[in-house]
Amino acid sequence: MRIVILAGGGGSRLWPMSRSNMPKQFCRLISEKTMFEETLERFKDFPMEKIYIATTKELLSQVRDLVPNFPIKNIIIEPARRDTGPAMGYAATFLNLLDPDEPMAFIPSDHYIGRSDRFLNSIREAENIIKETGKMLDISIYPTSPNTALGYTKIGRKKFEKNGVEFYEFLAHKEKPDFETAKKYIEEGNYLWHANYYMWTPKNFLEAYGKYAPELFFKLKEIADLMKIGGKEDEIKKIYLSMEKISIDYAVTEKMDPKSVLIIQGEFEWKDIGAWDTLYENLLTKTDERRNLVRGERLNIDTSGCIIYGSDKKLIATIGVDDLVIIDTDDALLICPKGRSQDVKKTVMELKDRGGKYL
Repeated sequence: MRIVILAGGGGSRLWPMSRSNMPKQFCRLISEKTMFEETLERFKDFPMEKIYIATTKELLSQVRDLVPNFPIKNIIIEPARRDTGPAMGYAATFLNLLDPDEPMAFIPSDHYIGRSDRFLNSIREAENIIKETGKMLDISIYPTSPNTALGYTKIGRKKFEKNGVEFYEFLAHKEKPDFETAKKYIEEGNYLWHANYYMWTPKNFLEAYGKYAPELFFKLKEIADLMKIGGKEDEIKKIYLSMEKISIDYAVTEKMDPKSVLIIQGEFEWKDIGAWDTLYENLLTKTDERRNLVRGERLNIDTSGCIIYGSDKKLIATIGVDDLVIIDTDDALLICPKGRSQDVKKTVMELKDRGGKYL
């Protein structure tokens, strides 16, 4: 199986640390290593030639700085940032030219995973089931709250179990529902958080684009023809930029024939580090005696439940505040209630409207 590490995305809800030229996967948010490095390390026992990195031209330097010895021929350079629909289709097109029938797994580089052994076992078993059934495999996680920033997968009965990995019927997918709908899904009990680990063969993946997202598919086919010739980067970029900016979840997953998909219920610790409150929850064990998560110089009086990220060059002093996000960088300072962390994206959108400074 080929492993494709997705490292071309943004991360607007983790502004101001996550920026357009330094998105969250390249930030040291959880440990002294970036999430990108930690993702690669999970696959250290896989053959190097089977590992690929999908990123954009603008972020290639970040990748090369972190893994300078990674083979350049295994870096899939997307012509631009166009969301996961075009990006994953582009990677599938690239791998389809190498071997259309070898299974591949798309692995986001901005997730926290505990019990990596169980996670990797799910990936390996998925490869076997793809070869046996020809179906697409995906991993979903038991939900703990009505999170509106995630997609939801509706599952049916358990089909079978292989080496401790459970496989379920896929019934439907709903991307980022509103709060009341997400709450209803949690109450119904047969919806899981969608974790975005798509696994299939390049050939079948592209056939799904042809069926459910034909406009993307025909442009990917044009790109494939140019890839075969070589040296057509400008023409490929022009076609790629004309593709709709859309996630694969809206373009394909919500339309998938349930009979073509099986779902693995992930039995490992998983968090999509998508916002400051999620990061805080993930690092609760590293908080102080008043549940503050702090990096940098600090002086906190009567302060609790806050996440405060600064530097050793500036003191951040707080008095009598609770449950705040305080993120201080060289050129921007964010302060908001922890419960409004998802709204940081609104700040990013406003900054875009103002011309993009500080992004």
